[in-house]
Amino acid sequence: MLELYTDRLRLRTLRCDDKQDFLCLHQDPVINQYIAVPESESVLLDKFEHKLAPWHYDSGEWLTLTIEELGTDRFIGFTGLYCSNLTLGHAEVGYMLATQGQGRGYASESLQAVIDWACLSFDVHKFIGTCAADNLASGRVLEKAGFKLEGVLRHNFKIKEQWIDDKVYGLLSEERSL
Repeated sequence: MLELYTDRLRLRTLRCDDKQDFLCLHQDPVINQYIAVPESESVLLDKFEHKLAPWHYDSGEWLTLTIEELGTDRFIGFTGLYCSNLTLGHAEVGYMLATQGQGRGYASESLQAVIDWACLSFDVHKFIGTCAADNLASGRVLEKAGFKLEGVLRHNFKIKEQWIDDKVYGLLSEERSL
């Protein structure tokens, strides 16, 4: 089991007992407003079961880590990464926080831990973070972690009938703060 620690958080491999938190977070329409239309419980349960399988960096699958508050074990959200291009050394990062974890710096703190671990564990040249252009809080998280805005992909995806622009951020491994 993978466990990463920060001053306030524990990030750990997804477990069976995370199922309810996974469902609640992925079905919350407010939290998902910039991500996707919440999927049915059966679809989400299939995705959850798939994410419980052992993870390998070069699998092309997302590593999903549960974020917990140290001392209380209170659920904060999920974070993770996946190798988007092994040859170029690109890894995409992501995070999704429950309402009780937002606005406290937990996303930035957990993201920094994932980046530091990935740099020590894999040959990552560049980290990529993408968020909806209107998701200002997520953009601030990436910028706080040292990511630079590299471009905007106009009408890059659709939620219901609404086209969404994506901001794409990048962080070279050599630029990360230590």
